[in-house]
Amino acid sequence: MGKLTGERRALAAAVIGFYMSIFFLMSFLAPDGWGAAFGGLSGVYAAAFVGLVAGYFWGRWFAIGMGISGLISALMSIWQMGPEPMLLIYGGSHAAISLMLWGGKMAEGFDGRAEWRERFHLDEHATNRLGKSVIRVGVSLPYIVLYALAPRESAMGGALLALGLAGVGAWALMRMRTWGILAIAGAAVATAVSLADTAQFAPMGGGVGLDLVALGLGATVLLAAAAAPFLAPAARFVRGK
Repeated sequence: MGKLTGERRALAAAVIGFYMSIFFLMSFLAPDGWGAAFGGLSGVYAAAFVGLVAGYFWGRWFAIGMGISGLISALMSIWQMGPEPMLLIYGGSHAAISLMLWGGKMAEGFDGRAEWRERFHLDEHATNRLGKSVIRVGVSLPYIVLYALAPRESAMGGALLALGLAGVGAWALMRMRTWGILAIAGAAVATAVSLADTAQFAPMGGGVGLDLVALGLGATVLLAAAAAPFLAPAARFVRGK
């Protein structure tokens, strides 16, 4: 995997761009109430696409997280519905995104660049910690988008607050703002609290529905995991150690 880094990067960007376009079109063609959810997903893929093509230091990490997120979604759907061809394609293509972007040679064009590390004063340990958080943010954002924007009969305020905190926190984290971690942790708490008022399913038509509670639980765990690498250093800082 150490060769063909440019080609691998281009292929990963092409797959991400494909799903960005598909979800954008689905936002106009989706069943009533689902336009915002699919539009939000398209926006998340757009962020991954731009980060990857522009070569931002977080771009590889975020795209890897998106790939893992799609693979997990496909595996869960296959477990429930069986190995449908579309699910296999969806899961396989997302796994390919993460695999194509993995490795030290690929990192040299992103998080491995010396100018980025010097600009943000990152040593190897800090870079690894940041990478874990950004990857987990990439995994979690599609779930919180669907959870917050899917149509429901129950109140949406708490879910929308969680989405807002997650989005702002992700932006701040990629801008190396310390308060971004607090926003992401707050998003995890807001999601967990909103579950108490969340209806079980969001109907998609034809007897098919999305399990909102499962989505909310997954988003809570993933958002908490994204904040976790920084919690211990933050606690040591507060204690003055």
